[in-house]
Amino acid sequence: MKVVQLLKSQGLARVKVFDANQTVLRSLAGSGIKVTVDLPNEMLSTAAKKPSFVVAWVQKNVGAYHPTTEIEAITFGNEVFVDTYNTTKFLIQAMRYIHQELVKSNLHSAIKVSSPIALSALQNSYPSSARSFCQELVEPVFRPMLEFLRGTGSYLMVNAYPFFAYEANSDVISLDYALFKENSGVVDSGNGLRYFSLFDDQIDAAFAAMSALKFNDIEMVVLETGWPSKGDRTEIGASVANAATYNDNLIRRILTRGGGTPLRPKVDLTVYLFAMFNEDDKNGPTLERNYGLFYPNEEKVYDIPFTVEGMKTYKDKRAPATGGGHVTAPPISGGGLSKSTTRSTWCMASGEAWEEKLRIQPGAACFKPNTVEAHASFAFNSYYQKNERAGGSCYFDGAAYVVTQPPSAYSRLFHPLSRC
Repeated sequence: MKVVQLLKSQGLARVKVFDANQTVLRSLAGSGIKVTVDLPNEMLSTAAKKPSFVVAWVQKNVGAYHPTTEIEAITFGNEVFVDTYNTTKFLIQAMRYIHQELVKSNLHSAIKVSSPIALSALQNSYPSSARSFCQELVEPVFRPMLEFLRGTGSYLMVNAYPFFAYEANSDVISLDYALFKENSGVVDSGNGLRYFSLFDDQIDAAFAAMSALKFNDIEMVVLETGWPSKGDRTEIGASVANAATYNDNLIRRILTRGGGTPLRPKVDLTVYLFAMFNEDDKNGPTLERNYGLFYPNEEKVYDIPFTVEGMKTYKDKRAPATGGGHVTAPPISGGGLSKSTTRSTWCMASGEAWEEKLRIQPGAACFKPNTVEAHASFAFNSYYQKNERAGGSCYFDGAAYVVTQPPSAYSRLFHPLSRC
């Protein structure tokens, strides 16, 4: 109940949890706070194979609480396409079974079904107007998923983290651009639109990928975004000041300007901030424990407003309130950034780079697959890892870019035990 009181005191009307925790769902009953629950990655295979499991799960985790607890969406896993357990093939069938059960229970109008994707599910790094879904995922996953979302009136869920793009390319990406601060902007060479924030660029990249498959009518929810308040030595840009600036500017941008982007100026975005609390017991790099807006004792990590009324009490009054957009509560249970999003990144050669930039002498270690791009990716990634993934160490005059999952064809080259 203390967390519910904290949410209400901050004027936050939506929350996402990383499971279907019974205590959390009971605590939210009658609160007026809308909640999105999650069926975790490890349950997808069972949900896809056993309709009886789906029936029981919906009855236990949805039917037993809704509508007293206002469940508005069910997410299927988190960033499934980069899941180390490879649950991608189960996703679509599991989503269909859940929706069928919601229809039988007459809950399908109130509760949407979707699955959050990481931006690593997109290929082509620049410009945003040229982005598309990874080709190997289009027919088996994205096209049927988008058809499902269209047919059920649901929306695409996206996890967008400008921090990682900035950290990996701090020598070419302006910090002001990443933090929504005043800057001269960046022109998309594909459509001529000028962008003043990396966040807008990332969101429009996802819109462009949907448009490429002719799904312009599907809405989007940003289910995770945030900035770490503390990091390790190599995690450039992680600080309390930068985290406060990013989240403060994002909230003001959504609440005062609406959710519109250069590509979709009339879109009304719902944005979830990650995360409610710092996770002191979490393993991994320091930044993974420091995305919270609050410490576990409920003290604020930094002081920012979450509502239009709250902004009026702050000295920095930047724009009049004009409505539009929704800033929602951070996730409050479990989960967080997957390993593939934070701890494991690789440096890949750009397929669009000039061949002479990429060529490595034949006969060297890890010669197969025998392509210039594969050879260069191994060399670039070796340098990138030796420099502890430091910002700017994966650029090579524009011939390389950072990914959170190497293409399957190159998996041997990037295996942690590879002797190549």
